[in-house]
Amino acid sequence: MACGRQLGFIQEDLQLSALEPVDNRQWRSLSNGRYYRQCANYRQYNICNWLVPAEDGQAYCHSCRLNRIIPNLSESQNIKLWYRIETAKRRLLYTLYKLKLPVVDRKQDAQQGLAFKFMQDQARYDEFSNTVMEVNQVMTGHHNGVITINILEAEDSAREQMREQMNEGYRTLLGHFRHEIGHYYWMRLIRSGGKLENFRELFGDEREDYKQAMRNYYRQKNLAAWQDGFISAYASAHPWEDWAETWAHYLHMVDTLETANDIGFRIQNDPHAPGDEGGESDLSSVKGMNFDALMDDWASLTIGLNALNRSMGLPDAYPFILSPRAMAKLRYVHHVITDRQG
Repeated sequence: MACGRQLGFIQEDLQLSALEPVDNRQWRSLSNGRYYRQCANYRQYNICNWLVPAEDGQAYCHSCRLNRIIPNLSESQNIKLWYRIETAKRRLLYTLYKLKLPVVDRKQDAQQGLAFKFMQDQARYDEFSNTVMEVNQVMTGHHNGVITINILEAEDSAREQMREQMNEGYRTLLGHFRHEIGHYYWMRLIRSGGKLENFRELFGDEREDYKQAMRNYYRQKNLAAWQDGFISAYASAHPWEDWAETWAHYLHMVDTLETANDIGFRIQNDPHAPGDEGGESDLSSVKGMNFDALMDDWASLTIGLNALNRSMGLPDAYPFILSPRAMAKLRYVHHVITDRQG
């Protein structure tokens, strides 16, 4: 904000760097001295701030290479929605890289690779009623490594309306990404990682009929019992959703703790962040993180966040109370990630 330099994110360093122009296409990073080009989606649409190494023949950065379908950009409002979607996706990827989780393009691994589709509901003009009717509604979800996001989730008013209809305390675009990537890592780390037996002991048997379980969930009117064993009401629908909701919650926690530490946030002079002695704002150190200490930090931090929001007249930033069983599931996610790091 002081020097006015261009900035760019270097994926291999996981570092945002100030840049110095070299010519009309290349920039030199002031953090490592190497040369880069801006992602094509920055040059064309001002959507992406990730850099491409100058020697790399690819036009797009590692984040944008994961895209298979983007919104129809002939509709001007979709550029704004796409910008929000890409911002959330890049934040997700930052955390995944920091946690040293596998992020592989589907072009490199057709069986277990990752891809994103950002799509909108299709509409048609009804000649009899003179109205535009929505058909082929896009469902946000995951299927075998392909994550689909309905771009309306990037429209704040539409997402808030859905949150109210679904009686959810918390619904964000970033939360959708973290939830759906949880399904992907269940496939990679649990099913393919030989952890199904332990998973079923804690989360239940995922072989339960998923479609019937979801129908049963949406028919229920009183979901109060979920608080005894689940991170959210939706988590109670099926073991797959329980895992994805718990996984997303864990990513919320460690990313927020890292950010709090990085900006020097303190409660009663104690640092709150992942890392030994609270001094290391680096999620790659999660292997050495004690889960109980992490939860203590999280409790202190969220009390502070909620108090700050209330001072501004805003809803609680963290509207959750974690039961012992929900905590046990978070601990399991923590150990799945740390075991892989080890």
